[in-house]
Amino acid sequence: MRLYLTALKATDSVTGGFLPAARALGCEVTILTDRPERHPGAVACDVRDPRALIDTIEHLGRPDALFSNSDHLQAETAMAADYFGLPGKDWRACLTAKNKFLTRRRLAQAGIERVRSVRLGPGDPVPDGLTYPLVVKPREGVASEDVLYVASDLAGAVRTIRRRRPGESLVVEEYLEGPLRTLETLGDGETIQVLGGFATTLGPLPYFVEERLDWAPDGPHEHVLAALRAIGAGFGACHTEYVDTARGPRIVEINYRVIGDHCDFLLADLLGVPLFEWILRVHLGERAPRVPAVDRYGSAVSLVAGRSGTITSAPGAEELARDGVRLWHRPLRQVGDRVERTHTNRDYLGVIRAVGPDRARVDAAVLDYRATRPWVVG
Repeated sequence: MRLYLTALKATDSVTGGFLPAARALGCEVTILTDRPERHPGAVACDVRDPRALIDTIEHLGRPDALFSNSDHLQAETAMAADYFGLPGKDWRACLTAKNKFLTRRRLAQAGIERVRSVRLGPGDPVPDGLTYPLVVKPREGVASEDVLYVASDLAGAVRTIRRRRPGESLVVEEYLEGPLRTLETLGDGETIQVLGGFATTLGPLPYFVEERLDWAPDGPHEHVLAALRAIGAGFGACHTEYVDTARGPRIVEINYRVIGDHCDFLLADLLGVPLFEWILRVHLGERAPRVPAVDRYGSAVSLVAGRSGTITSAPGAEELARDGVRLWHRPLRQVGDRVERTHTNRDYLGVIRAVGPDRARVDAAVLDYRATRPWVVG
């Protein structure tokens, strides 16, 4: 089987998840990327242009599957998959999910939910008369970059973001009060299987840095599934974030790929299944398998830089087992690196993920690891 995988930067999800999974399935893998120096053996291609992508694939030889885990390449990859008659996502759904304004508009049109939202183009004036508090964010942003809680001065917040993103559109919407949750799903075009979900702990406002995710498989699944059906996001992996407000659940964003920041590995650990293989099998034309019951607890804790500076001490990559808990530490930086605090997910120094029989033992293992193996930024 011939699998083409489109990518931009190298990620742990691809190098440690999907590529080993593809090899386990017996696939011959070709990585197509505009950054071939970052992917050994890759083929150079303007993967942001579906015409170039289709042309390159036709030149190399027709595939059995075409896949991407990149936030930025879902629509282009879906168009190419459709061209070759392969199982894949609807490019319209990919585009709608990626564009936060289109997501809001589609959910309102479908009668799923209404969240007050305004789109600001690069030259649009900041509107008056909006009810605070608000959130302003890039229309197609990722990793919490330039997402701000606004208590009173919307114009000032917009100016701050536009200085860094002068040509991009923004979305201004009402602040959603309540616990932040996720729902993880896997669809095959006919059915959508719920894999589970997490409760998200954020850092202090006005920023939205995700500091911790804890296994929380229960929740208002039907509302989120209805939203996915309205968008058309029913094929492959999908990571949906929502707030459980006093008025009911409200979608924050739909990420039409598997959950990241090592929570994909955590999800696989919790379910006890070859999750990355499951996702690729769907793209190879198989049905999504039934999800087993989970009798474990797990957490992913992001180690966030609290200041700018140089890393002077840090633990390495390791895996530990104690008191029924398996714990993994994955460093994302190294000693000697200079850290410039951005108040985004880019401030992560490392990630701890832990799985055990209950929360008490998982929490104890994480606390002990952090106390005995600290990251030091001087």
